[in-house]
Amino acid sequence: MVEEREEMKRDFGNPGEVLIVEEGEIPRLEYEKDGTEEILRMYENISTKLIEGSIIKGRVLAVNKDEVIVDIGFKSEGIIPREELTGEVQVGEEIDVYLESLEDPEGQVLLSKKKADFMRVWEMIYEAFETKKPIKGKIVRRIKGGFMVDIMGVEAFLPGSQVSLGRVPDFESYISQELDFTVLMMNRARKNIVVSHKVVLEQERAKQRETLLSEIEIGQVREGVVKNITTFGAFLDLGGVDGLLHITDISWTKIDHPSEVLKIGDKIKVKILDFNRETGRVTVGLKQLTPSPWEVITSQIQVGGRVRGKVTRVKSYGAFVDLGMGIEGLIHSSQFSWVNPNVDPTKIVKVGAEIEAVVLGVDNERKRISLGVKQLTPDPWENIEERYPVNSIRRGKVKNMTSFGVFVELEDGIEGLIHISDLSWTKRILHPSEILRRGQTINVMVLKIDKENRRISLGLKQIEKDPWPELAQMYAVGNETEGKIIRIMDKGVIVELPGGAEGFVPVAHLGKKVNKPSEAFSIGDLLPLKVIEFDKIDRRIILSVSAYFESKRKEDLEKYLAEHPTKAFLVEELTEKPVIFPDEEEKTKEPSEEPQSFQDEQ
Repeated sequence: MVEEREEMKRDFGNPGEVLIVEEGEIPRLEYEKDGTEEILRMYENISTKLIEGSIIKGRVLAVNKDEVIVDIGFKSEGIIPREELTGEVQVGEEIDVYLESLEDPEGQVLLSKKKADFMRVWEMIYEAFETKKPIKGKIVRRIKGGFMVDIMGVEAFLPGSQVSLGRVPDFESYISQELDFTVLMMNRARKNIVVSHKVVLEQERAKQRETLLSEIEIGQVREGVVKNITTFGAFLDLGGVDGLLHITDISWTKIDHPSEVLKIGDKIKVKILDFNRETGRVTVGLKQLTPSPWEVITSQIQVGGRVRGKVTRVKSYGAFVDLGMGIEGLIHSSQFSWVNPNVDPTKIVKVGAEIEAVVLGVDNERKRISLGVKQLTPDPWENIEERYPVNSIRRGKVKNMTSFGVFVELEDGIEGLIHISDLSWTKRILHPSEILRRGQTINVMVLKIDKENRRISLGLKQIEKDPWPELAQMYAVGNETEGKIIRIMDKGVIVELPGGAEGFVPVAHLGKKVNKPSEAFSIGDLLPLKVIEFDKIDRRIILSVSAYFESKRKEDLEKYLAEHPTKAFLVEELTEKPVIFPDEEEKTKEPSEEPQSFQDEQ
């Protein structure tokens, strides 16, 4: 307090002493020197009422244009510049004034209302500074770095960082607001005062926090203000305590960012989901204040029932349908058609289309609803066995051909497969395109139905009678015949026999020695043959040119060899074993080499 008095003495030009006089009291004197005797001596020598540099009471005698005449109980009246008095001043009104001089060079008493007011206010501000108590002020204008605040007529500086607890989005909105401030710093010499509104808010926040921490409980509904928004959620000021509102607890429907629902400054009510009294961490929820749409929707639907909704998203694996209240169901790509499990949903439905579906399943744990469209129509496979009995003959169209068979469409969406082995009784088919073409309409026989796996096995050759019982007689072992080469392989040739059957002639039985049949034979050549094997079970016929000439004349063989020339070889070298003719003396025969199976030769 002594320092403050010294500053007042320096500011108001009365070296040595500053007195503050209250009406009816003895003036209080503060002197720069310390000492009881000096103070008592000064008190004896001064007037007890009119002391220069003190604040005294005065009565307004007259109000002129440029000055106000005030009676202070002295031999002459005091003068105050009119500009120092704001507002209306009434004659006879009693005011506080600062006594600058009892007699100036012109013999007038000089008074100051402005200095009196300043000293009074300064004392009050200083008391607030000492006691750390808030003091009211009004923000009057914006300056660089902050604001100027009017505190009872004295201007103080409010830094921009001391306006609020958080970021200030609009500084202009604070102008003309009357708020509470804490005095941070005072400098009497420079007449500087620095104040803070943030400290007041922090003190209020601390009190609110203590109250909130003592009252908060899980399940309570509290009001909060959104103070920050992030990608994972939002932070709310619950009144001294921050609460985290996670993005998954903002809305029952899926949102990509909290800003879709919230904005900074919003006042919202939330439910306390979790609370740690030791750390002060609070987790809140917004969607928990409304019933779960999942529970509402699932209570209205049942598995097997029909629902209607709007397509919201379409992917290659399925389409999502809005069933209401933001709850979506998925129609998987396999649930669009009974007959085509690999359908592409993007080619069937579009976003925004109204669609009807059947509820296939509800997963409460994973919050998923499965829907189906094909269930709206009867399953064509349900009575497939009745409509396509085994051994019945049906008409169909060739839809596709592969190396292993032919797919035939029996009706819209119902297809069957003819395996390549069921295309012909007698021919060895390498590819279905040898006898069929795409789009061709054919008769087929139903061989087998696999209802569980939705497959139908068909046969083409079964339309005709099995010729192999008759061929067994026609091509008994030892019978001679003639065959036309239709295919040449390294291990032998395939020949077409009378009656449409096919047989195989191993390279060792072609009647002459060659490394490859193509060295001496061509497609279309006619070969004299003898049956050396007939397998009814595996349906194969093995024939031999060499065996045919065993019972023929040598001239016949030579003619045959001449028709199929290759390099010059001795007759004995033409076969794996020498050919024995009936007119020769040697009768010894060696067993001929035969293929193990028709398939091996091929």
